[in-house]
Amino acid sequence: MADDENSNDTEVLDEEPRSILLGLISQLRKGMDLHRVTLPTFVLEPRSMLERITDFMSHPELIFVPKEEDPVNRFVNVVRYYLSGWHIKPKGVKKPYNPVLGERFRARWQFADNTEALFVSEQVSHHPPISAYYYVSPENNIIIVGDIRPKSKFLGNSAATLMQGESKIIFTNRPGEVYRIAMPNVYARGILFGRMVLELGDNSTVRCEKNDLICELEFRTKGFFTGAYNSIYGKIKRESTGESLYEITGKWSDIMYIKDLRTGHKEVLFNVHESKIYPKIVAPEEEQEENESRRLWSKVTSALIGRNLDLATEEKTLIEDKQRNEAKLREAEGIDWRPRYFFCENDEYNFKLTHISKDPQTAKNQIESFIFSSNSPPGFHSPNGPHHHNHDD
Repeated sequence: MADDENSNDTEVLDEEPRSILLGLISQLRKGMDLHRVTLPTFVLEPRSMLERITDFMSHPELIFVPKEEDPVNRFVNVVRYYLSGWHIKPKGVKKPYNPVLGERFRARWQFADNTEALFVSEQVSHHPPISAYYYVSPENNIIIVGDIRPKSKFLGNSAATLMQGESKIIFTNRPGEVYRIAMPNVYARGILFGRMVLELGDNSTVRCEKNDLICELEFRTKGFFTGAYNSIYGKIKRESTGESLYEITGKWSDIMYIKDLRTGHKEVLFNVHESKIYPKIVAPEEEQEENESRRLWSKVTSALIGRNLDLATEEKTLIEDKQRNEAKLREAEGIDWRPRYFFCENDEYNFKLTHISKDPQTAKNQIESFIFSSNSPPGFHSPNGPHHHNHDD
């Protein structure tokens, strides 16, 4: 198919990167965990996984609909919002930086009606890698919190990233209404021969227990002879009875459709080409703390953008060595590392700030000062600062 040949998701490697990759792959065994393998820099997207998460905050207007009284329509809005985040990605087969322990990314968004959203993500574990995040817009009654736990596997001519972890969407004006989202997996195909392609595959679910609704989504990978890239199929059902309400079809990189199975009416669910990405506001690098993503990786990023792969590799190695040395030092001194913004309970990461005001303006001020203040709460030490034994927060 013509559109697939020119797809933004494919990349033909130059000889040099391909030979580096073949050298790397000669060390691998099928099915082994890729997390401990250092990937060559040419497959890197010049930003951290902690920033990549904000792609899902690009179309907030899709979810800022608190006045929607019909629970099924609210559920459709959540599904639309979730599916709108996948089309934002770099050209070719690129992987964001693996964040280092304690790395964080902070941002905000300002909307046309003068409301705001605040965001923080933090690398809360290195082995296994876990990135926790919290997005909030008190005036719009919305919280999105969750974590991503990628596991990479080598599968012969492709590499899979199995996306474990969960995202929760909470409407604060509707008590008990929580939407839980499980992610699809990501496949890099053609790493040994043929054309390199990045695909989403397997299943994903959006579930709201309180309203008895579930959306089962299938991210379909292209078959060898049949099918198309980036296609999606899903059904929204009543979970208790299995009754199908809506069918979702199309491509997550193009146009997706939704059909009401009770009436037969079909309409556009989301059109990538007509969508507007809300820009995020991030402090300039010189104002960031040392382990904020853009400042931490800035030398790697500028080397990658300048296509100086040797320098990028050198700078990336410096960051990774520093992380290893800090881990050894903590172990030798018997220090527990604790996240700055999140705590773990029942294997779920939650935002540390728990007593938040019901008044939107007060809540926004509280959260803003917690996320953006430079005072570290107890239990945190900066890599260069004094080491503290942790206290309970």
